Amino acid sequence: MTNRARRVVPAAPERTADGRPLWRQRDFGFFWLAQTLSVLGDSFSLIALPLLVLQATGSVARMGLLTGVGGAAMVLAAVFAGVVVDRVDRRKLLIACDLVRMVLYGLVPLVWLAGPRLWLLYVVLPLCEAVGMLFAVGYVTVVRGLVGTGRITEANGRLNATAAVAGVLGPLGAGLVAAWAGPANAVAVDAASYAVSAACLLLVRLRERAGDDRAPKDTSVWRDLRTGISYLVRHPVLRSLTGLLAVFSFLSLGINDLLIYHLKHDLGHDDGTVGTVLAVGAVGTITGALLVARLVRRLGFGPTWIGATAVCGLAFAGLGWARTVPAVAALSAAYLACVGVAGTCSMSLRQEITPEPLLGRVTSAHWTLQYSVAPVGAAALTWAAERYGTAHVAALAGACCALVALAGLCTPIRGAGRT
Repeated sequence: MTNRARRVVPAAPERTADGRPLWRQRDFGFFWLAQTLSVLGDSFSLIALPLLVLQATGSVARMGLLTGVGGAAMVLAAVFAGVVVDRVDRRKLLIACDLVRMVLYGLVPLVWLAGPRLWLLYVVLPLCEAVGMLFAVGYVTVVRGLVGTGRITEANGRLNATAAVAGVLGPLGAGLVAAWAGPANAVAVDAASYAVSAACLLLVRLRERAGDDRAPKDTSVWRDLRTGISYLVRHPVLRSLTGLLAVFSFLSLGINDLLIYHLKHDLGHDDGTVGTVLAVGAVGTITGALLVARLVRRLGFGPTWIGATAVCGLAFAGLGWARTVPAVAALSAAYLACVGVAGTCSMSLRQEITPEPLLGRVTSAHWTLQYSVAPVGAAALTWAAERYGTAHVAALAGACCALVALAGLCTPIRGAGRT
């Protein structure tokens, strides 16, 4: 492994690529606001859609099925997302994705006026997840151009920290709106957030990519897909990371449904409590996002990622056994903090070491492989929880997540980031 492949993000001066602090950089600021608003809307639907299903059916298995269907659409979109992102104007793509999600989520409260229509959720959520994957890949590819290579981890940390603030306000607000006016109206707030996000992106000026920074348009889609996967397979750290994250995602994609079901079914609390617990949990994401750059500089990528993933597993294992709301909230915060740390440093590594013309396709290939079996895992996790109880299922899944971290000690991830 080369030194560049092993090095993650060194300590960087408090300046962006254009010589100004991040918070004073105009284009990054508007991009920052747009991403935060987008996450605010996502956090509303994160609560509202499962509550709509639970309200209509009372079944955690049906909640998991919806999550699985959405995850499957996300995986399918990830296969082609990188090819699209590397070939088109990324700013226009991000704006279009926001507008499409605004329209799709806006249909839910309108149709729900005539009564519950579960079939609509199984149409809207997969389409929104597919469009959201396009947005996510595009979002990852523009950060480096906005802040420069040396500031990627810091920028991602700040983006994730403020997104986590939105993640605190979103679940809390969604729970309150759902308790007061019904989950369908919480989805309406989600739709509105995408409209404002699109307006912010209109004000962002992205660096114009040179001709050699774009994927060639005369190559086939399948060749482009193979190019992204080939880069992942050849890189020892990214190859190991993608494989381990695929297992972790299989085990954990359904954790949100499991948490909601545990609070409402096992502990007997209302929608407002669900929103409050998830809001408290999101405070952990803020903490992790603010600490990640410092942890990576001090410990290196490998120890940071492995340690954070191990704590994720332990927190997950304890969720089902927690019998009080404060205990559930604390474990949720610990889990989300470590997910934030592990996710931010792994994304930053990909952004730093991947050549610009390949960044969309490599990101797309990584997420395709990472989430390829996750929808099946979400459906299986929630089915097992309904049949055997959340405590036993969470304990088993969490223990397996911890084993994923231990497996990282036997891969090149262990030494990544140490100079």
